[in-house]
Amino acid sequence: MEQFPLFLNLRGRPVVLVGEGEAADAKARLIVRAGGRIVSDWEEGAAVAFVALADEGEARAAAQALRARGLLVNVVDRPDLCDFTTPAIVDRAPVTVAIGTGGASAGLAKAVRQRIEALLPARLGALAPALHLARDAMKSRWPAAADRRRAIDAALASGGALDPLDGDAADKVDAWLAGAVAAQPSRLETIALASADPDDLTLRAARLLGEADHIFHGADVPAAILDRARADAVRHIADAPPADPPPGLSLWIAQP
Repeated sequence: MEQFPLFLNLRGRPVVLVGEGEAADAKARLIVRAGGRIVSDWEEGAAVAFVALADEGEARAAAQALRARGLLVNVVDRPDLCDFTTPAIVDRAPVTVAIGTGGASAGLAKAVRQRIEALLPARLGALAPALHLARDAMKSRWPAAADRRRAIDAALASGGALDPLDGDAADKVDAWLAGAVAAQPSRLETIALASADPDDLTLRAARLLGEADHIFHGADVPAAILDRARADAVRHIADAPPADPPPGLSLWIAQP
């Protein structure tokens, strides 16, 4: 990654906005939409600032002054002066999808956003609080965290009981909890790498990496490949696939 993605809680907090015009108005709308309170100069509690000034010298000076106060600064249309950039946003609150290009191409981020907008149902956001309210019930039904994670993953998978692309999924949480859920057996899959380039992964391999609970691999498997796996998947350096894989989905990554 060239930038670290981060969702910042601005609700009720001051956000510095320097400048006027269309660019400043666009940032103002974004700040208000996120619940921030716009101020024109540094104020106690401010963490971020936006600078929308046409003159590069003035913009640079304003950014330096705000940065000296400890703020993270975004300078509109000048990514080389930015501590952070603002992504294109797909809003299904509280579900938010952000697409960034590091300031390289706002047009590309917009195009990707439009594709994702067309995929996600309007009521997707309702599924998040429904699952949040069901946490205690899920812990009761699946006391072990690994079992609970696998059950949720299965329900949220494509075609699953709570498929996020089903606009009515939020209304099905109680029925899912009350229904019969098959036990998840141990399962071992093999991914045969075509190269060290993660872009050469097949769709199936990419999906399995995103779902696996355990990943077994040789020490020389590229980090770029392993980065495509779930962050919470357990990694095991091994010379061969496990004879007795642990519960859930395990992957063996075979080198070319």
